[in-house]
Amino acid sequence: MGKISIQNISCIEDAAREFLRQTQGVTVYAFYGRMGAGKTTFISAVCSVLGVGDEVASPTFTIVNEYRASDGTPVFHFDFYRIEKLSEVLDIGYEEYLDSGGICLMEWPEKIEELLPEDVLRVSIVEEEDGSRTVTF
Repeated sequence: MGKISIQNISCIEDAAREFLRQTQGVTVYAFYGRMGAGKTTFISAVCSVLGVGDEVASPTFTIVNEYRASDGTPVFHFDFYRIEKLSEVLDIGYEEYLDSGGICLMEWPEKIEELLPEDVLRVSIVEEEDGSRTVTF
């Protein structure tokens, strides 16, 4: 199990860089955490480290946003918060995204737990009392 502490927002890209170093080779990430824990912010930092040039925002209404890393690798950012039925996820071509070889970053994966692949890396983000964040995986 890995653990990274993010003391403040100015350290987030360093934390994202270390996270990617420690999870090298992983392509499917499931981010768990309470509302406001910093899932989208951390995913945005991960995308920045990957060289995504676009602004990264939570795809709450579209379910998935697609970006490109600087090396051309597709990066898919999912937000399953508003999912009510698993068929909604299957209808967007979820399995094709997973099989694409791109990087899949998922928020609110607990909504689709039974669809997560076996090799998914479960990542928990917790806001600590002092305002820092702890990322465990």
